[in-house]
Amino acid sequence: MRHLAEGIRRFHHDVFPTHAELFRHLATTHRPSTLFIGCSDARVVPELITQQDPGELFVIRTAGNLVPAYASGADGVAASIEYAVAVLAVSDIIVCGHSACGAMTALAERHDLTALPSVAGWLRHADASRARVGTTDAQGDVTALIHENVLAQLANLATHPSVASALARGTIRLHGWSFDIATGTVDELSPGVRLPTALAAV
Repeated sequence: MRHLAEGIRRFHHDVFPTHAELFRHLATTHRPSTLFIGCSDARVVPELITQQDPGELFVIRTAGNLVPAYASGADGVAASIEYAVAVLAVSDIIVCGHSACGAMTALAERHDLTALPSVAGWLRHADASRARVGTTDAQGDVTALIHENVLAQLANLATHPSVASALARGTIRLHGWSFDIATGTVDELSPGVRLPTALAAV
């Protein structure tokens, strides 16, 4: 914890003063334009990758960047999506996967998750992703699963009533991305397009 406390000290003394006006504005205004749905992996930091300031991204992070298809009942992911779309009126939603994803690797390599029943249950939301890829047993297939999972989660996202309504009105756009940790590149993934398109490269 000491390093975290030291980080807060540096933020308070070195960082916050240079952004004081921004934070005064954010104290009474919350108008992000983009909902970013990414993995919980600590190596994937949405604001760092996209170089966005505080207040510009509304972020949801889940293991495997999974978005359960809409269902009735209490659901933190669904509630956050609904709030971002219906209240904050975001204009874009990004689902971002990444290289070396532990969740996708576990599925592709068929790890024994008996001792992790909650993880195993959560990863069922990637069943469609596995079906898209078929049998996986090589690193290339892990990458394929990572990419197909992003597309499957975009399909799940479209089942949420707030998103479906916004899509019908043409007020929102959905995007699939994949971030490569080792190179810093971000690829755009599109349904029906075999090869990803590079958005940026180091």
